[in-house]
Amino acid sequence: MRFQTIMKFAGVSVLAWAVMVSPVRSLAQSGDTVLKPADTQKLLPASVYYKAQSAPTQLRNSTGIKFADGYYLLSTMVDTSGYSSDVASKYQAYFITEIPLKFGSDNLPAGVYGVGFVADKFVVTDVGAHDIFSVGTSTDDALKRPMPLQIMADPGGGFRLYAGRKFVKFAR
Repeated sequence: MRFQTIMKFAGVSVLAWAVMVSPVRSLAQSGDTVLKPADTQKLLPASVYYKAQSAPTQLRNSTGIKFADGYYLLSTMVDTSGYSSDVASKYQAYFITEIPLKFGSDNLPAGVYGVGFVADKFVVTDVGAHDIFSVGTSTDDALKRPMPLQIMADPGGGFRLYAGRKFVKFAR
């Protein structure tokens, strides 16, 4: 009897450990799907409007999430060569969210934004290039294969938006 109790406890402990250390499993269980560039290319336009100009998107450098309830978050790098250097420095990607998000203590309503990683900050602007908020970023030196733009599940819950090895955490 005692052996069976120990084995049940060991089985439950192993299962709990596997769920805690596996962000992919918890992501799959929640029903949210991180999208790859091939998935987002079908949803994103070839060019986008920002600060009185149309700029081509870099669809090969795009990412997103399809949430379990059918809403999307999409982001793609943008060719900012036609913009002034002060705008181009903080407008690196187009960011579309169909649901409100939380970045640290800042709330981002559903909408279309310009975003960028500037020094140690993640900057969010409206389509007129007006700053909405900025939050601190972190660096993931353990990331094996950094990409120009990608989203990954955060081990602590929520998600990470990466630009290379720099990232910012966000959640619904």
